Amino acid sequence: MDFDLVVVGGGPAGLSAASKFAQMASESEEELSVCLIEKGSEIGAHILSGAVFETRALDELFPNWREEGAPVSNPVNSDEVFYLVDKKQSIKVPSFFLPPRLHNPSSSHALSLGNLCRWMAEKAEELGVMIFPGFAASEIIYNEEGSVIGVATGDMGIGEDGEQKSNFQPGYELRGKYTIFAEGCRGHLGKQLIEKYELDANVDAQHYGIGFKEIWEIEPDKHYPGKVLHTVGWPLGHLPGEPLGGSYLYHLENNQVALGLIVDLGYTNPHLSPFDEFQQWKHHRLISDVIEGGKRISYGARAVIKGGVQSLPKLVMPGGLLAGDDAGFLDTLKQKGSHTAMKSGILAAEAVYSSVNKGSNGGEELFEYVESYKTSWLYEDLWAVRNITPAMHKLGNFVGAAYAFVDQKIFRGKLPFTLNDNKPDHQKLKAANKSKKPNYPKPDGVISFDKLSSVYLTATNHEEDQPCHLQLKDATIPIEKNLPIYDEPAQRYCPAGVYEIVKEADGSNRFQINAQNCIHCKTCDIKDPAQNINWVVPEGTGGPNYGNM
Repeated sequence: MDFDLVVVGGGPAGLSAASKFAQMASESEEELSVCLIEKGSEIGAHILSGAVFETRALDELFPNWREEGAPVSNPVNSDEVFYLVDKKQSIKVPSFFLPPRLHNPSSSHALSLGNLCRWMAEKAEELGVMIFPGFAASEIIYNEEGSVIGVATGDMGIGEDGEQKSNFQPGYELRGKYTIFAEGCRGHLGKQLIEKYELDANVDAQHYGIGFKEIWEIEPDKHYPGKVLHTVGWPLGHLPGEPLGGSYLYHLENNQVALGLIVDLGYTNPHLSPFDEFQQWKHHRLISDVIEGGKRISYGARAVIKGGVQSLPKLVMPGGLLAGDDAGFLDTLKQKGSHTAMKSGILAAEAVYSSVNKGSNGGEELFEYVESYKTSWLYEDLWAVRNITPAMHKLGNFVGAAYAFVDQKIFRGKLPFTLNDNKPDHQKLKAANKSKKPNYPKPDGVISFDKLSSVYLTATNHEEDQPCHLQLKDATIPIEKNLPIYDEPAQRYCPAGVYEIVKEADGSNRFQINAQNCIHCKTCDIKDPAQNINWVVPEGTGGPNYGNM
């Protein structure tokens, strides 16, 4: 199937790119074709974000979104930040000490990003975009000159043994003059493109976090729609080398709150369990007082790309463009990436349209995209906060926050130097015998829960008789290297219980992969110290089926 533009990924970046391209074609009365493919069972099924959403890019893309019924109707009306001293104590941070960029603008809304994406998909289809949910882009198609000319979707009905089953269906080739890759953080194809074209040759190492989220229904007298709370501190570190992160609790609509914790994947202790840090955090009385008496209705986890502007790879290659978190446009101070992803998608679409409109048949490097990014508010915002992530890595949460105050409050992000952190997250683990084991309390089944009951809430489903999408480059490494050196951290950094060390009857150890549990967070692909786990797409529709996350 041939198109003028192929978009991979049905998140905010991909939907914005497809919609903008279709808008421009419609305005000029040109018959240009665009398709978007999404590996989730539906648009929004794999979307997970906090989310406090700034409408800046939405205002540009759909100026009449209010009148057209966008699910953006819970404006932020209260914004507080607390420093958690320990399990019980907390200190409210005076607003004076918060950098101006941390204050949510009046256009901010606490919402479900998944529901917003569903609405955006409807608008895209009205514009003529062909959307194919449930189709996983498994392969990049190149021409003889090495230019990207589209993607191929995975075959359906392949057994675990690699043989075709009775329900076999071959994949499709979706060919485009240009292809925009907007798969989200640590995109499977984006990673291949970065390696093939050496797009990260002249930038800092990329950095990541793992973000957890739960939605609770709470008692009506505890619910304040539009109230936003952020915390730093306990149970995460205060000093350099200790785990970093931050947390949130957002009051949504209908007596619901969204709460979560982001753990920086640059942590050094291989015994650390990000999932258990999150469950422990909920017992702080600032949080537990809100959710006690309520009911947990959703759970999810997803990697967050957070290296900042220093870590952005080259955005273009022959015939292709990176957008959204496939590149890494997160605002590292605000920890917000939805509006920035949308803006990058808009800019990518404008560059593609300009080229196609001039008669191009594709295959070029669209440097116009890079140039328009460099002159946009997106670049201005990211450049102003470029030093936040490396400062936190070097100085820790507490001193790093003091640096952020000076950098943002006094110098407004214009200090005449740029900090760097070129050590990838997977290289930062210390040996297990030199690290202290945390003593995590057992989940009580009321406030805190175990992994398996949490995964159940994700409605994750994979066809069991299919090749494992969590590929080991060397099957001996988990037991022979990672286990003796790092106590095999995969059994703890995975938020879904995918990886286990199983003790056999003869006393030997076996590395077990429960691929059907995978919620597509990509943490294993990022944090494995040997970079031995390669996450590839399973059959289309596989993975979580998030509702209003």
